[in-house]
Amino acid sequence: MADTVLYDVTEGLATITLNRPDAMNALDDETKGALRDALREATDSESVRAVLLTGNGRAFCVGQDLKEHMGALRESGGATALGTVEEHYNPITRAIAEMPKPVVAGVNGAAAGAGAGFAFAADYRLLADSAAFNTAFAGVALSTDSGMSWSLPRLVGPGRAMDLLLFPRNIKAPEALELGLANRVVPAAELAAEALSVARQLAAGPTVAYAAIKESVAYGASHDLVQTLAKEAELQRRAGSSKDHTIAVEAFVHKEKPRYVGQ
Repeated sequence: MADTVLYDVTEGLATITLNRPDAMNALDDETKGALRDALREATDSESVRAVLLTGNGRAFCVGQDLKEHMGALRESGGATALGTVEEHYNPITRAIAEMPKPVVAGVNGAAAGAGAGFAFAADYRLLADSAAFNTAFAGVALSTDSGMSWSLPRLVGPGRAMDLLLFPRNIKAPEALELGLANRVVPAAELAAEALSVARQLAAGPTVAYAAIKESVAYGASHDLVQTLAKEAELQRRAGSSKDHTIAVEAFVHKEKPRYVGQ
């Protein structure tokens, strides 16, 4: 793993930390490749039951490294320079959204462009009270990437999404919470501990059920009621066949706290 992305697995929780603080965790090619690979490793690892994605320094991630991008534009032209969308951004976003494990974004500071897109793709977002989102793309004459045209309307509605995309601006933490872009806002000094606490709780939870919930919600967003009910039945059978469901029912009957195994 590159030094620009730190990867740690402890007690079922994979913590992935963007580590270019001097560049506000801007995404150069090395960082994008390392982030993609870390997410793939977390997805494939049987020992990982949840993921915490965060950043070092005063920013979560300000999106594409425009200094590196300018060099690519001068060298090979726009279409070639933006091949990174298919090579990096698409697989990163899909890994976050489709991973059969919950992903928590601990947004410690500015999250712009693809950085915001990655946070929006996560299942749960904790923001420091000093953090802010910015869609950013139109400000540099670009369309959306990192799944933002998919995630943002689902979070805030199509009309508000168009407003935020056409007129990029800083969306500070209190407004982000009001709009539904954040699940919780905490004091900046408490963000790391709170995000870790939430992620650890998910890592100790019923992993199969969490995966089914993620799949069910994504499916229901693009299918009608009859199709969604059928999908729910399928996924409920899967969750109901898990070891953790039996553990939960037995714990309930005996008035004990369940100790899930992630299976």
